Amino acid sequence: MKDKKRILLIEQLDSKLMHFKEVENVIMPSTGWIKSIRTALKMSLKQLGDRLNITPQSVTDMEKREAEGTITLNTLKDLASALDMRLVYGFIPKQGSIEQMIEERAKKIATEIVSRTNTTMTLEDQQNSNERIKKAIEQKTEEIKYEMPKYLWD
Repeated sequence: MKDKKRILLIEQLDSKLMHFKEVENVIMPSTGWIKSIRTALKMSLKQLGDRLNITPQSVTDMEKREAEGTITLNTLKDLASALDMRLVYGFIPKQGSIEQMIEERAKKIATEIVSRTNTTMTLEDQQNSNERIKKAIEQKTEEIKYEMPKYLWD
């Protein structure tokens, strides 16, 4: 990654996203957060509807949409506010960090490039040793990470 701003951005994003790791394994209640919280507070559909200036049936529809995963972030934000809460959402990289995502993707591409080159050289009876291939993959991985070419995410 040749761009210092990009390196700093990745480091900052990784730092912020790490906070979400703590909630990664929290499982949403089967009825959804809205209904579970509303029920725990002993708040009726009408009471929540009054806070949102909507009908109790509309609240039921929102609870259903949340449980189905079709609710919008704006609606969730409004509901959170009506429940005297804040909506918090984020992303958690599957690989652990954005930097690791870049590393894994760069290595995959580097392996493909080196493998193609090695196949051609083998056909020309100029086969490289396994150690040389491994080193070439490492070098190509670093080059791809440094350059961050547009094809990285193709």
